[in-house]
Amino acid sequence: MSDSIEVLVGRIGKPHGIRGHVTVDVRTDEPERRFATGARLRAVPPQGSALRLGELTVEGTRWHQGVLHVLFEEVPDRNAAETVRGVLLYADIDADARPEDPEEFYDHQLVGLAVHDTDGALRGEVAAVVHGGAQDLLSITTPTRRDVLVPFVAALVPEVDLAGRRIVVADRPGLLEPDLDEA
Repeated sequence: MSDSIEVLVGRIGKPHGIRGHVTVDVRTDEPERRFATGARLRAVPPQGSALRLGELTVEGTRWHQGVLHVLFEEVPDRNAAETVRGVLLYADIDADARPEDPEEFYDHQLVGLAVHDTDGALRGEVAAVVHGGAQDLLSITTPTRRDVLVPFVAALVPEVDLAGRRIVVADRPGLLEPDLDEA
């Protein structure tokens, strides 16, 4: 029997309409599954928020101009929808599950991987995945104990080897270590 883990599946955006619908910045390749009617998602308010939710239950969804709109049972109207802006939504998945797209990864698959440059030298370890507005970032702890952020894009991270527990970063000046020419 496999354990379950939580994965980030979305972030609540602005309200839409007066009945409590909210836009969701989808962070999953399976929105129809993660946001199915009746799905219960753990809700994590933004840092510093006094909001206490625990879980949100999907009452319904619809797509409008490529944006997912979700109605949650616990969000009955626009006023309530305003209060949940920025809430992160997490779903439980089987710990052994893999995304259908081979180019997609769950955060827990990446954290702890060794980071090597294209010459094979060890450059650090993935400490976390940071979900930014424009793209995801890998937080990497270098051997000198510096924390650096690397955009998780193919040009900078050309290889992810889950079986080998490593990723390759195409290092650029100033990316993993300070650029001494600019210092």
